[in-house]
Amino acid sequence: MPKQKIALLLVVALAPLWGLSGCGRSTPQGRSGPATVRIAAAADLRFALEELTALFQKERSDVVVSVSYGSSGTEYAQLVNRAPFDLFLSADVTYPRQLAERGLTLPDAEFTYAVGRIVLWVPASSPIDVARLGMSALKEPTIAHVAIANPEHAPYGRAAEAAMRSAGLYDLVKSKLVFGENVSQALQFVQSGSADIGIVALSLALSPTVANAGRFWEVPLDAYPRLEQGGTILQWASNPDAARSFRSFMLGSDGRAVLRRYGFFLPGE
Repeated sequence: MPKQKIALLLVVALAPLWGLSGCGRSTPQGRSGPATVRIAAAADLRFALEELTALFQKERSDVVVSVSYGSSGTEYAQLVNRAPFDLFLSADVTYPRQLAERGLTLPDAEFTYAVGRIVLWVPASSPIDVARLGMSALKEPTIAHVAIANPEHAPYGRAAEAAMRSAGLYDLVKSKLVFGENVSQALQFVQSGSADIGIVALSLALSPTVANAGRFWEVPLDAYPRLEQGGTILQWASNPDAARSFRSFMLGSDGRAVLRRYGFFLPGE
């Protein structure tokens, strides 16, 4: 195995379990003051949820929202062990449903909030014309590493692998793959130069900072299984009403408008 690939895998293996959040760890629920909604969220929501949360807190100054981002499969494993979160926003609706089957959610708490999409992404400085080449860009001889989320526990990684198989490119590319703990970290590998190209979430590629730093090509929806994303409220939620309030806002007109801007298809559309 190439030394660079080993190094990247070690970075993932040694990362703290909840250290990928970007928003810090959730704060304990106190007896007084604002209610806290502690959210475990899929990494593809990082930018959309930051915007959505800011809008929510303008309306609900009595509720503090704390978010930890990661791969949905890893977060699911944490929640099976009763990790201290109130609301789970998964990139795969199957995980919230499995939590419900285990009796770990409030009754009728599951919901679907979006359908995700994937893209091929390269930095602005890359000579690879992804818009012209599409999936064939992965065959370019200059590509040494291709970044995707780890398919073992990240829905976007499974979608990326399926898209490569659909294009007949997986066997050609598999020795070049480097795996992010989640789709956000896969994008970071390409941004940092540790990978030459990545298959990442459209929602990340459309964020203002990322959009100005690179170019992307959207992978056709029929090339990978539908990325139906859903959430649920955990059985041990410290403030179920506050969690329901955030869920309602996310599914309402303002929340849907934010998700739509970040490239998500929405339920009913």
